[in-house]
Amino acid sequence: MSSKILSEKKPRTVALVTLGCARNETDSEELAGRLAADGWQLVTDPADAEIAVINTCGFIESAKKDSIDALIQAHSLKANGVTKAVVAVGCMAERYGTELASEMSETDAILSFDDYKDISARLNTIIEGGKIKAHVPKDRRTLLPIAPIDRAELKSKAASKEVNPLGTVLRKRLDNAPIAPLKIASGCDRRCSFCAIPYFRGSFISRRPSEIIEEAMWLADHGVSELYLVSENTTSYGKDFGDLKMMEKMLPELSKIGGIERIRLSYLQPAEVRPSLLQAMISVDKVMPYFDLSFQHANGDLLRSMRRFGDGEKFLHLISQIRALSPNAGIRSNFIVGFPGETDAQFMDLIEFLSMAQLDAIGVFGYSDEDKTEAADLGNKVAPEIIAERVSELSTLVDELITQRSEMRIGEQIRVLIEDADEQEGRAEHQGPDVDGSTFVKSRNKYRVGEYVDAVVSDVSGVDLIAQVI
Repeated sequence: MSSKILSEKKPRTVALVTLGCARNETDSEELAGRLAADGWQLVTDPADAEIAVINTCGFIESAKKDSIDALIQAHSLKANGVTKAVVAVGCMAERYGTELASEMSETDAILSFDDYKDISARLNTIIEGGKIKAHVPKDRRTLLPIAPIDRAELKSKAASKEVNPLGTVLRKRLDNAPIAPLKIASGCDRRCSFCAIPYFRGSFISRRPSEIIEEAMWLADHGVSELYLVSENTTSYGKDFGDLKMMEKMLPELSKIGGIERIRLSYLQPAEVRPSLLQAMISVDKVMPYFDLSFQHANGDLLRSMRRFGDGEKFLHLISQIRALSPNAGIRSNFIVGFPGETDAQFMDLIEFLSMAQLDAIGVFGYSDEDKTEAADLGNKVAPEIIAERVSELSTLVDELITQRSEMRIGEQIRVLIEDADEQEGRAEHQGPDVDGSTFVKSRNKYRVGEYVDAVVSDVSGVDLIAQVI
């Protein structure tokens, strides 16, 4: 009788709200997989869920504000009679657990990355009225990463304890998009003076190629045709296994997976783009000639202050190498304006570099101090009004440069992955998801989401392309 009552008991409902980058998306789908495996029902609207889990971002000030706003919005649902609790996870929860618990006491729990493996038990405790002590942040750079030789044993032990009805991959898709991020590593070993990611994400740890390939096959079986390989530093993949060419070896294996049409790499460190990786990205079937290069600036002295390598001349040489191998390759980057000590002359070095680089997509960010970073303690700060002026000036120039680069593609033949059927909008090979421009297809036919369409660029609208179907 008791087993019958148990079987008829309605599953508890949970909604996952994801903010921030593609790495957070993969974390949310892992949480979803663990919760579904333990009998939770996932719903899309937090208003329909007993518990709302907000996967926060803690990278920059605007992202933190978005995370706080999402938590406030979720708190307002607790009066509707359905939503009983709000839980914060993700980077902001990891980085500011104590402060978040103090300033947003109405949040029912602040959980750490370390809680993810027991997420179902944590949420059950909260729903049943129990209390979980708020996560106390720690410097995850001080935690020694798991040695590669120990990982297989730990994974085997974990697998023997977990019964996962979803299959061997502990992940559940939260949308039906034809593209999906695939995490290849976590953490970062670089010590850029403006970045706090290593503090709350910890040391760089690569996933085993077999694990990545298995998940890629699973994604292909679930309607994905484009894989977006993500990490904090993709060019470091394999170094903790003692093999910096592990990516070059894995890409051909990923390209053999049926149903996968595109493979795209994200976040490449310019100083680590070795010839063999460059050659693999250009020559391996299905790997897109798309280079998401983290330049950050062009003045060598300022880059040294950022604890980074290179300068405008070296970056232009790398760009010329890429375009010699693949003239239509897409190249994007982000840049920081107003870093402590940035002079007018150094700012002009950045303008000169961008005027010559012909990048396809450019992100411009005004510098702001970040907790637990070396740059926050640097002197010679640039005045906020000067930073704002430089951001405005550079953004105006960037709009012009990107339009010019787009116009250079008129007449170019492209293959577009349709992602919005109503607008007939998608992305060409050189356009990454979310952060780059789109391509709008013009045709008498209407294409479905997930279809690939051959077209020719006929016009531009800023960074966006307009293409006529062949």
